[in-house]
Amino acid sequence: MKIAILLYDKFTALDAVGPYEILSRLPGAELCFVGLEKGPVRSDTGRLAITADASLDETPSAELLLIPGGPGDEAACAEQRILDWVQRIHEGSKWTASVCTGALILAAAGILDGVQATTHWARYARLEELGAKAKAERVVRQGKIITAAGVSAGIDMALELAAAECGEDVAKMLQLGIEYDPHPPFDCGSPDKAPAALAEMVRASMRANRA
Repeated sequence: MKIAILLYDKFTALDAVGPYEILSRLPGAELCFVGLEKGPVRSDTGRLAITADASLDETPSAELLLIPGGPGDEAACAEQRILDWVQRIHEGSKWTASVCTGALILAAAGILDGVQATTHWARYARLEELGAKAKAERVVRQGKIITAAGVSAGIDMALELAAAECGEDVAKMLQLGIEYDPHPPFDCGSPDKAPAALAEMVRASMRANRA
């Protein structure tokens, strides 16, 4: 399976690397990080770069397309070369997937018009502005389109894709292999569980990161 993970300036690292840890281990997987151009692409903190081994022009097709989110999502939504490429890859893909606000890029490309999808909880309204139907679930699958909520949900989504492609036993082996057995120290991983003031602080921080 040929897998393409899009990179763009100020993407969120775990959005890409979390699914990568699962998808790169699928039997027969050929995974490539793809950018506007070849070379290092900086994540949202500016402290980590992942190398895009291929440019958009060098990647005419993929069976699985994955779009990560991050504070650079709005700039990516405004980049016509990215939108054209996402549309082109989606037309021939077996799976089209996003993590966190990567769903906004899919929506900006017209792929989520009238489609149920999820994204980071603080960006539901923006997702609906772009034509999708926001759904407050960790992973949402609509045909060949599969979207994951914020950041860490990308690992769950990748495991679902692994199960769909290779069966549950393979997916379970991959989960065990990376010891994905989360026990967070705080029960504060969604706005339904977090204090309202804390949720507002997160929203404010996200707005500032996009400024």
